[in-house]
Amino acid sequence: MQRNGVRAVCIAFAVACLPTVLLTNSERPAPARTAVISAVPIRAATLPSVDKQTRGHATPIHRAHPIAKPRPPRPERPITDMPTGSLTVTLSFDDGPDPRWTPTVLDLLRQYHAKAIFCMVGLHAAANPALVRRIAAEGHVLCDHSWTHDEHLGRRPAGTIEFEVGHTAAVITQAAGVAPRYYRAPGGNWTPNVIVTAQSHRLHPLGWSVDPADWAKPGTSAIIARVLGTVHPGAVILMHDGYGDRSQSVAALRQILPALAARGYRFTVPR
Repeated sequence: MQRNGVRAVCIAFAVACLPTVLLTNSERPAPARTAVISAVPIRAATLPSVDKQTRGHATPIHRAHPIAKPRPPRPERPITDMPTGSLTVTLSFDDGPDPRWTPTVLDLLRQYHAKAIFCMVGLHAAANPALVRRIAAEGHVLCDHSWTHDEHLGRRPAGTIEFEVGHTAAVITQAAGVAPRYYRAPGGNWTPNVIVTAQSHRLHPLGWSVDPADWAKPGTSAIIARVLGTVHPGAVILMHDGYGDRSQSVAALRQILPALAARGYRFTVPR
C-alpha cells in the first residue's frame, strides 16, 4: 500500500511538470528579422518634365547641317564683239537654213574664204538637215536660234524655254554631227532665264554690234552702207538667210565681202 502511494505521488508530479516540458521543447529561436524596404511609388510629378519647351535640352540631339543649295549660274552677257587684235570681223546669219538663200550665201563665203556663224531656227534645221550638214562640213560655226523664233520666249514657262532651246540644239547636233556653240535670242530679246537655260546646254549667248536691219528689207544700198559705215575690228555683223525674201541680203553680201576684204579685213569665227 505504501508502494502504491509512492507511485501515485510520482504520477502526480509528472503530470504537474508536463506543461513546462512541452513548452520548453516547442520553443525555437526566432529567426532574425531583416529590415524590409518597402517600394515607394514614384509620383509623376517627380519625373523630369518633357514638354515642348524643354524637349531636346536634357539630351541634345546632334543633327546634320542642311546642305546648302547651289547658287544658280550667273547669266553671261551676250557676246557683241570678238576682238582678235587685228582686222577681223565675224559674219552671222539668222533664221535659216533656207533651201533658196542659204546655198547662195555658202557659195559666196567659200569664194572669199570666209567663215561665219549660222544661227538656225529649229523648225528650219529639222526640215533641211542636208543644209545643216553642209554648213558644218564647210567649217562654219553652229548657233541655236530657238525652235519657233519666239521673240517673247523669256515670258514663257520654264518648260517651253527648255524645249525651244534644248530641242533645237538636239536637232542641230543630230543633223550636223556637231553641237552648236552659241545661242542667239530671237529679236535680241535677252532675259536671264533664257540665258541660264542656254548655258545649261553649254551654249554661249551671242549678240551683235553691227545691225544693218536687212530683215526689214531697206534696200541693198542701205544694207551695204550700214555695214561698211559701222564695221570695226572684232565686230559681229548680223544678217539673215531665212524667213522670207532675202534677195536684198544676198545682193548686199556680194558687195560687202569684197569691200571689207579690200580694207584688209579677214572673216573669222571663234574656235
